[in-house]
Amino acid sequence: MVSSALPSFNLRGRKLLPVVQGGMGVGISAHRLAGAVAASGAMGTIASIDLRHHHPDLMAKASNRDKAALDEINLIALDREIRAALEIANGQGAIAVNVMKAVTEHAALVRQACESGAHAIVMGAGLPFDLPDLAAGHDVALIPILSDSRGVNLVLRKWMKKNRLPDAIVIEHPKYAGGHLGAPKPEEIGDGRFDFPRVIEEVKAIFRELGIEEIPIIPAGGIDTREKIRELLDLGASAVQIGTPFAVTVEGDAHPVFKKVLAEAKPEEIVTFMSVAGLPARAVVTPWLKNYLRREPKLKDCANPSACTSGLGCLLHCGLRDGNSRAGQFCIDAQLAAALKGDLKKGLFFRGAGKLPFGSAIRPVSELLEFFLSGQPA
Repeated sequence: MVSSALPSFNLRGRKLLPVVQGGMGVGISAHRLAGAVAASGAMGTIASIDLRHHHPDLMAKASNRDKAALDEINLIALDREIRAALEIANGQGAIAVNVMKAVTEHAALVRQACESGAHAIVMGAGLPFDLPDLAAGHDVALIPILSDSRGVNLVLRKWMKKNRLPDAIVIEHPKYAGGHLGAPKPEEIGDGRFDFPRVIEEVKAIFRELGIEEIPIIPAGGIDTREKIRELLDLGASAVQIGTPFAVTVEGDAHPVFKKVLAEAKPEEIVTFMSVAGLPARAVVTPWLKNYLRREPKLKDCANPSACTSGLGCLLHCGLRDGNSRAGQFCIDAQLAAALKGDLKKGLFFRGAGKLPFGSAIRPVSELLEFFLSGQPA
């Protein structure tokens, strides 16, 4: 367990350190990272999408492109990862599973996470109106990821009709977060409606208007110092969510090359572009991304509907498969899986915009949490 100079917060009966590890796929936050975070007394998060890449026996069965078979393999992988993380946690902290609303199999992934014993389901990349229905019958915390008060208002009103409220709400700032961002267009990521002080104030006003007790608010994106955490807690947040600094820890589930790329990236090497999912995204400019961005205009001009290149059909809306010229034109599953393995030539390396607490050093989860929470110097 890690000591904390900051107050804990309660999540469905669990007393947790006020730092939440964000979900990072494909496979970047799996059982080793999530389990280590939970064992320290915080909430660790497994990213649910395409976890088969951590299981050689499942990869051997995934040689064909049969979607039903691939979906089943990935549910088996998710079950294994949750159970392994719970074993590492040994009753401490909490194990959450991040499920993107934008993936085709989000309903099955939520059900599997519940059946496998996850303590919380975190859902973003779309408004999770159906999450209470998908998790019905399970004692599990439900946590939507949103970016502004309008989204919070819509989700609360919809869930109240289902007699369910979120157990916490993650507020992700698209100007700083990594991966897919909660703004419809790249030029909107710096809009003032996403600023934490404004969103926290507006969300608390919504709580009062709806006559509900306050729900824990968890800001995410660009939070890289103890001072920032304290400022947000003073504004009324209950905890913060942090992603990239956890990805580069010793226990992070990705290849050492992946960690090195993220840890050594300079600010000018981190760019925002339009992802295949039709959302802005943030990543490190690696050889693959540099080459893709150079070719992107021509690829979009030639966009036409085509068969899924992986057979997984992972996204509800895919720019490459659907021939959508406004979205990216690449297979996101293939590129993220390559990044997991440290492949610079093919990998897409998602990263947040903030600096890392230990620079390019790779340190254990416990030291990262101590840095953020204990009041002791690094």
